[in-house]
Amino acid sequence: MNGWTRRGFVAGLGLLALAPRMAPAQQRPAARPAGFDAEALIAAAGLGGAVAFAVIDPASGRMLAQRQADRPMAPASTLKAVTALYALDRLGEGHCFTTRVIRAGNTLILAGGGDPLLDTDALDELAAAAVADEKAAGRPAPTAFAVWGGALPRIGRLDPAQDEHLPYNPSISGMILNFNRVHLDWRQGEAGYRLSLQARGRKLSPRAYTAAIAAVDRGLPLFTYEAGKLESWTIARRGLGKSGSRWLPVRRPELYAGDVFQTLCRARGLALPDPEVIEILPEGAGIARHDSPPLREIVQGMLEYSTNLTAEAIGLAASRAGDVAASAAAMADWLRGQGVGGDFAFHDHSGLSPANRADARMLAGLMAGPGRARGLRGLLKPIPLKDARGKRKDSDIAIEAKTGTLNFVSNLAGYARGPGGRELAFAILTGDEPRRAASQGQELPEGVIGWTRRSKRLQQALVEGWVASL
Repeated sequence: MNGWTRRGFVAGLGLLALAPRMAPAQQRPAARPAGFDAEALIAAAGLGGAVAFAVIDPASGRMLAQRQADRPMAPASTLKAVTALYALDRLGEGHCFTTRVIRAGNTLILAGGGDPLLDTDALDELAAAAVADEKAAGRPAPTAFAVWGGALPRIGRLDPAQDEHLPYNPSISGMILNFNRVHLDWRQGEAGYRLSLQARGRKLSPRAYTAAIAAVDRGLPLFTYEAGKLESWTIARRGLGKSGSRWLPVRRPELYAGDVFQTLCRARGLALPDPEVIEILPEGAGIARHDSPPLREIVQGMLEYSTNLTAEAIGLAASRAGDVAASAAAMADWLRGQGVGGDFAFHDHSGLSPANRADARMLAGLMAGPGRARGLRGLLKPIPLKDARGKRKDSDIAIEAKTGTLNFVSNLAGYARGPGGRELAFAILTGDEPRRAASQGQELPEGVIGWTRRSKRLQQALVEGWVASL
């Protein structure tokens, strides 16, 4: 373990293992200050469904407050905290994902290593290095160009129930570019709409030739998709307005990356044949490589921006399983092996699947035990406190936590500290399961924005009350 002694880690787990087994008399919370009534706050929020929470003192492992703490609920993206610790433990904090260019006879191969952060600019640097090596060696131009994505299993869609066009539900393979998204941009002119699809990077945004889009006259659906020679999209003209942009998911990641790499090499004078996907990586000489940032940095970005693809990629890499279901089950077994109990079942690593289940006791225990031992708090995003108008307010309470949001699901799990410096590990789960199920796969169903806003206000009020009273 990097940065933590095994003895310290095991000691932390020992405290965690005790928490769920404490007798009721040991779990009674401290007296609450006047004005703090959790049940009154929950009733005032008017969420319907269920509200569960657990608060643990990480220093002692003692449960300080709880409500329906053993009730299994949808964790949403708070599951990414489990994935983060799982990947760091199994792969190591310094692990890097490597994308390579290999020369095997007359074939040039772009070999993905499962790097979830590879973007167009990094791919351009890789193309520059490969072209330079080809020219320096004086080799004839390749007669074949292949792309390999076998470092990770190929997953068609993270959640088939989600709308086809949602960019946070892309395909996955070991070849990942721009989070497997393509950028759609449109402008209205005198001759109609001009639409473009680009592999957008920070500096470079080449055209994506493996995908096409057309505006059509219809009401709904907003988008349609068909996989033929190209990834073909249509968009309802009525939904466009004068101009705009958005990301669309990529369903053929190897061909997408190969297409962009071909364009970048051509710009440097190396003409490659059209890419083909290969399933078996042949022996060859590596002529260029790009290493991702270390895993700890990747994990921090995943937790901050809640990127589903990154969670699935690092989870699959950690388990080496052949599909997401088996990988998620392996992660659940790992978690139990850390001494964390509870009523939980994982079906992915990102929390996108509505079939995932976790309870507040487990998530708070994760924070108090393995999370504290691994320094998870330093990887979590600070959560600002807001006033009644939704504006950021000054506060002597510091919260670092992971949010989790689905339709009619809003969760928060992490750490809170008051002015005295005492730390609390907590988890709050809120969910209206009937409304969530009825709106499965929909983008912003009616009522969800107000419901989520009320849940977040409740979460803040609970944390403020605990810091003041426990």
